[in-house]
Amino acid sequence: MPNATITLSLKPVLRSLILGGALLFTAPLLLADSLPKGVSQVTSVEGVTEYRLPNGLRVLLMPDASKPTVTVNMTYLVGSRHENYGETGMAHLLEHLLFKGTPGNPKIPEEFNKRGMRMNGTTSLDRTNYYELFQANDDNLKWALEMEADRMVNSFIAKKDLDTEMTVVRNEYERGENSPGSVLMKRMQSVAYDWHNYGNSTIGNRSDIENVKIENLQAFYRQYYQPDNAVLLVAGKFDTAKVLQWIDGAFSKIPKPKRSLPQLWTVEPTQDGERNVIVRRKGDVQFVMIGYKVPSGLHPDRDALSFAGSVLTSAPHGRLHKQLVETGKVVQVFSSAVGQVDPGLSIIGAVVKKGESVDAARDALLAAIEDFKKTPPTKDEIDRIKRDTRNFFEKMLNNHESIGISMSEYIAMGDWRYLFKDRDDVDSITPEQVNEVAKRYLVRDNRTVGMFIPEDTPQRADIPAAPSMAEVMKDFKPKASVLSGEAFDPAPANIDKRTEITQIGNLQVALLPKKNRGEAVNVSLNLHWGDEKSLFGKSTVSSLAGSLLMTGTSKYSRAQLADEMSKLKMSGGLYSFQTTKEHLPAALELVSHVLREANFPESEFIQLRDRAIVGLEASRNEPGSIVNRELGQHFNSYPKGDFRAAKTLDESLADIRAVKLADIKAYHADFYGASKGEIAIVGDMDVAAAKAAIAKAFNGWNSKAPYTRMVSKRNDPAVVRKTFHTPDKENGVYSSAMTITMREDDTDYPALRMANYIFGGAGMNSRIMERIRQKDGLSYGGGSSLSVGEIDPVGSFAISATAAPQNLEKLEIAIQEELKRALKDGFTAEELAKAKSGMLQQRAQGRTTDGALTAGWTNHLELKRNWAWSQAMDDKIKNLTLEQVNAAFRQYVNPARMSTFIAADEVKAKAAQAAAVPAK
Repeated sequence: MPNATITLSLKPVLRSLILGGALLFTAPLLLADSLPKGVSQVTSVEGVTEYRLPNGLRVLLMPDASKPTVTVNMTYLVGSRHENYGETGMAHLLEHLLFKGTPGNPKIPEEFNKRGMRMNGTTSLDRTNYYELFQANDDNLKWALEMEADRMVNSFIAKKDLDTEMTVVRNEYERGENSPGSVLMKRMQSVAYDWHNYGNSTIGNRSDIENVKIENLQAFYRQYYQPDNAVLLVAGKFDTAKVLQWIDGAFSKIPKPKRSLPQLWTVEPTQDGERNVIVRRKGDVQFVMIGYKVPSGLHPDRDALSFAGSVLTSAPHGRLHKQLVETGKVVQVFSSAVGQVDPGLSIIGAVVKKGESVDAARDALLAAIEDFKKTPPTKDEIDRIKRDTRNFFEKMLNNHESIGISMSEYIAMGDWRYLFKDRDDVDSITPEQVNEVAKRYLVRDNRTVGMFIPEDTPQRADIPAAPSMAEVMKDFKPKASVLSGEAFDPAPANIDKRTEITQIGNLQVALLPKKNRGEAVNVSLNLHWGDEKSLFGKSTVSSLAGSLLMTGTSKYSRAQLADEMSKLKMSGGLYSFQTTKEHLPAALELVSHVLREANFPESEFIQLRDRAIVGLEASRNEPGSIVNRELGQHFNSYPKGDFRAAKTLDESLADIRAVKLADIKAYHADFYGASKGEIAIVGDMDVAAAKAAIAKAFNGWNSKAPYTRMVSKRNDPAVVRKTFHTPDKENGVYSSAMTITMREDDTDYPALRMANYIFGGAGMNSRIMERIRQKDGLSYGGGSSLSVGEIDPVGSFAISATAAPQNLEKLEIAIQEELKRALKDGFTAEELAKAKSGMLQQRAQGRTTDGALTAGWTNHLELKRNWAWSQAMDDKIKNLTLEQVNAAFRQYVNPARMSTFIAADEVKAKAAQAAAVPAK
């Protein structure tokens, strides 16, 4: 579903897709006479091969046997810019309805759950995509392909489904209305554009969402959901010839449509004056955004403009960051973008403390942008962005799970190969180009900040027409593909077999060498220090110290550290990161240096403190934050000052304001060290070199505060029901919870875990979501959660969901009814069978990523386990009986012991209640 959060950017197309790595796929080309009849091979670039079916469907195949997963991604070349008057939000609403089934697949979410598939659909201005990510096997892949072919033309798109899903989408809209940044972004779009549909947000207008006719949706579906308007991508572990036969069998039966797709001809006129918009709403944080009209993503100026945004806003190097954030004028700067196929909007913004002058922040932001045009970027600034961008593409292209979904953005622009050209074009960007486009587009009369101002001498910017894709691609030379990694078996027994467990100094070590694409290697590190007494009163200073580690050391500034990590191809943080075989020893040395010799610059401390205060204040009236804080307070088991104690918002603010820089330095000196810990490395490595690097990095570095594990305690407070008024918030939050005495090794844990999965933990196919979303259409999201102790028998069971304030009463009733039904009638054998299949496939899929393996190993080492423990849990789940699952749910879940917390706009809720009372 569309995500309205503000995201930072590197590349113009992928500015909201922060994904990881280098393309290392191998795609064997098939001879023409071996292809299914009518199927033609079109082109191939770096292991990605395009085929064409007679009905117009384009197929991209990316075989990659190194990870036992498959991604199926279907992109339709239709987005919210294709909507007509009164139909805003329809493309996104239709995306929801395609999960409602077909005559041949009436319960698609159930099938996803049974197969353990991660799936979703997303809608943007320019395209819609649906994807499934799952364990590689013929049954899963064949079903996914046949399902996508089926719902392309046979989806119900029924009135009864619209009636319930409309309210779900409306609740998604309401969630966005709670976000100040999201609301301002929508207003920016609507003010910046006079005629083009980029002026409408993808989520749509509330009245259009509520009143759209099923006939309109059906017509939209029949118009755009056809094979000649779609691109199917299959990436991962599969047999190319076999998959082509399946695709041919599933999709070729769909006839090529006779209709012609509508041609969109609206061109936004040149903007003729600065525009301003002010949103006044309840809130606890302030934003300033400045939007400039820019060319289509195909125009060569767009890349240079993206570089300009990075030079200005990236942290810690960006000019605006240094001029405005480090001087305390604003809390944060960022950049974002709207639209790619047609001329779009480039946005530069800032976050401002509540109570400080937004006008002053706006003026400072504008002055800094104007100054940028007079002082061109340096070669070092451009080289840094080039390096970061190359690293970004390398990591993204190295992971078929990421590239499969990312490719949709380039498909929408007209040619998937443009992804590779876009990457290659990075090297040609010059400081002069960046300065030139800044002068051309970042001008007063081409920006949107607010109100209309008459002007005798306008400074206009004509947006040039983009060249055709044929012109852009005419000189493109594909690069040769490179070798892939090994086909690793992620079975627990093989993980244990392939892993060497050892002790280096005071660290327990797990090393799992394996051949990876791009020689990637993942590292996870846990360090332990202190005890309940020595850490008393130090939770805030500990958190701030950890957050400041990467801001400077005895050897490097914050900017220099960022450069060092980039040079070493490190992504992630100090305790969990990815690098390459070549850079692993140096990366471990850098981590050790930062942990040992962080110097905590005062300016960075002030910035962090201010950001933390602004973030907490911004959450003061947010329903979700209020409920979470109150839950923490209610079930708190520890005295004030204990490292684990829950705090009120004001206590947290007071603690942050009370911390001095000297406190942070003292904490680092007294506690940090490698006296006890675990480290796991998984991926391409020289084992001997890795051992030596670990020893060099951490041996002899001991903490002054001996470690003793803090025993978790369970509080069983009196049951309460509390409500909180959050005025002017369109979305409300419901949550109820209770404590449970249980550990992971308890006999009943697998059964209770399965019961929670069926009741509310399985996403859309859980009992809760079937009721509040699929049936009643009250909520966009909800579910239940189960937490139990690994060592101490301390756990909890909770239920939560969101809804509009006027629907919260109905939501709570529905949840209570489902809870009573589960306790009274139990779950069914069919539910258990599907849940077993889904949970076991999800657990198996979770072992396919190296990052998950490193984190799993450090946890196992700390608990004196190995992956046989995971296999034993799989076996227990597989052997569960229905009687065990129902008995565990009834034994441990008691509605009478659950405390309830609700945060919503009470005025809206009471108005709805009053409207529901029949007139006398």
